[in-house]
Amino acid sequence: MRSPFASWIGQTVILQVAAEDLSVPLRGMIVEESAVSVRFRVADGKDFDIFKPMILAVEQDDCSEMLVN
Repeated sequence: MRSPFASWIGQTVILQVAAEDLSVPLRGMIVEESAVSVRFRVADGKDFDIFKPMILAVEQDDCSEMLVN
């Protein structure tokens, strides 16, 4: 079965991420995925691993032209 994140790899997106009772949007690019996490690159080129259960939503970034990688 294909992962719901697979179609977003290489695209600039906004992730809605939750931790405890905090929810924040993160703008960047999904660069790869493992069984338990998604590797996410923010505008300054740093990569972060985000656990999949923390991701509430993935949205297309309409302002993606503004991001410089």
